[in-house]
Amino acid sequence: MVNINTLLKEGKINYINELEVDRYINFFDNSYKDNLEHCRRNINDFPRWSIISGYYAMHDITKLYIAKKHRIKIEKEVHAITIKILREIIKDNSILVLLEFAYKEFLTLANDLEEAKKERVKVQYYTGTSFLKGQYKERAKEFYEKTVIPYINKIKEEVK
Repeated sequence: MVNINTLLKEGKINYINELEVDRYINFFDNSYKDNLEHCRRNINDFPRWSIISGYYAMHDITKLYIAKKHRIKIEKEVHAITIKILREIIKDNSILVLLEFAYKEFLTLANDLEEAKKERVKVQYYTGTSFLKGQYKERAKEFYEKTVIPYINKIKEEVK
C-alpha cells in the first residue's frame, strides 16, 4: 500500500496551495466533462478515440476527487500515482476495478499506436477494415456504458 507521506517526500504529489485550489478544481471539473462528451460523441465514428477520451474522463474526475477531498495534486507518474492514491483513500473497491480496467484499455491502445508507428502500412491496412471498425465500435460502446458511466457516477457520489 502506498503512503501519502512517502509520495510527498518523493515529490510525486503535493498539497494544492490555497491560491490555486479553485483554478485546479475548475480545470478538472471542465476537463472530465469535455472528455466524457467527446467519448460519447465519437463511439461510432472514432471508437478508438472514444475509448481514450473515456479513460481521460475517468482519470480527470479522479484527480478532481483527490483535489476536492484531500487537496492533493499529482506531479509525477500521473496515471500510476492517481491509481495508487485512490487505492489508499477510497473505500469502494469496485471503483478501483473500473479505473484499473480503463487504464489497461488505455495502455493497450497506446501500445497499438506504438506498433502502428513501427508497422504503419500493415496496421493501416488492417485497422481500416469494416470488421475491425465494427469491433472497435462495440468495444467503445461497451466501455462507455459499462466502465466510464458507472465510474463517473460512483466518483460523483464520493465527491459530494
